[in-house]
Amino acid sequence: MARIAKGNLSKEAKTFASSLYNEHIPNSVEQALESKNWKDAMEAEMEALLKNNTWERCALPPGKKPMGCRWVFIIKHKTDGTIERYKARLVAKGYTQTYGIDYSETFSPVAKIDTIRVLFSIAANEGWPLHQLDVKNVFLHGELKEEVFMEAQPGFTENFNTDEVCRLKRALYGLKQSPRAWFGRFTLAMRRYGFQQSNSDHTLFLKRKGKLVTCLIIYVDDMIITGNDEEEMKNLKASLFTKFEMKDLGRLKYFLGIEVLRSKQGIFICQKKYVLDLLAETGMIDCKPADTPMIVNHKLCMEEGARLADKERYQRLVGKQIYLSHTRPDIAYAVGVVSQFMHQPQVAHMEAIWKILRYLKKTPGHGVLFQPNKHLKIQAYTDADWAGDQGNRRSTSGYFTLVGGNLVTWRSKKTKSGSSI
Repeated sequence: MARIAKGNLSKEAKTFASSLYNEHIPNSVEQALESKNWKDAMEAEMEALLKNNTWERCALPPGKKPMGCRWVFIIKHKTDGTIERYKARLVAKGYTQTYGIDYSETFSPVAKIDTIRVLFSIAANEGWPLHQLDVKNVFLHGELKEEVFMEAQPGFTENFNTDEVCRLKRALYGLKQSPRAWFGRFTLAMRRYGFQQSNSDHTLFLKRKGKLVTCLIIYVDDMIITGNDEEEMKNLKASLFTKFEMKDLGRLKYFLGIEVLRSKQGIFICQKKYVLDLLAETGMIDCKPADTPMIVNHKLCMEEGARLADKERYQRLVGKQIYLSHTRPDIAYAVGVVSQFMHQPQVAHMEAIWKILRYLKKTPGHGVLFQPNKHLKIQAYTDADWAGDQGNRRSTSGYFTLVGGNLVTWRSKKTKSGSSI
């Protein structure tokens, strides 16, 4: 770790990065069926779908149009880069759905990363354990209210007659209403167990018994359970395993692409795997490291007549860096600057992107440490420059907050109006 932090990627780190791309992901069903690993993954997915009674075969009613479906293939990696398993997912082509006919409401909340960091700080200060659970085939637990028809699954059509389709009984990945159907059912279950939703984050469920507290936060199919009520956490796990098909992943180690390490010093989160993945993808794994993510007193702006950069690639890289800033406050300002030019990026703006990547090459293992400071005080700090933008004289403001002496939220944003002299 020390060698990596100083900018010299070890042989192990380079091997890890290259391993992410050595295994071929099929581009079609025909390619997948030629591989035993992928064929087994597809059959396992079909077995789970049939076991959950996801659909029933029927003749297509007059006037109805079935949506298509496709296979998505993913290789699940462990934090050390080795392959954990091959995953084949059957996904409905929900983009062909029509509002008011085969779907209505679609909104479903997702966990806020700020809430997760607050939980980490509290857990570090209070010595709470962090347990991770995973819901298998999560959307299959949601029940459909609408009448939805789907074509036969590619590669498994031999048992279907020419005029037969699937009438979906359970929510399926790709359907517009799937997240809402699943979260609605999960919320009802948590309320039966005596939990209440947080007003600030509806994916956070709380249960109090005097001074004892149990917390659960969920992000689609991943959930974290923490608190100081060991008996209640044990009962909650048992209830969830009875209600849904679950997998106990033990102590929290990897969540939403974030690595979680715990020791006597506290809880440390980082996205080292994500950084190495990004460097390998962009061909920057052997680039010259940079000491800072951005040039001091930069003059980035829209220059008239300047050469344009690849817009699609620029936007994709900025999006990846925005996600990376969840554990990297040191790049928050730089990412905030380059994100201002996503509508029409120029070559100078792309150079700033490469500068951030070179800085990440030097600091792939950096992250946020939540220390046991033995208090839960809330502190907030804010500041702004003055007319920092050379083009429109708008200022950039920023803030960060601490809970229990640990950094939990931060942001850098340009103001809406310019500064006057």
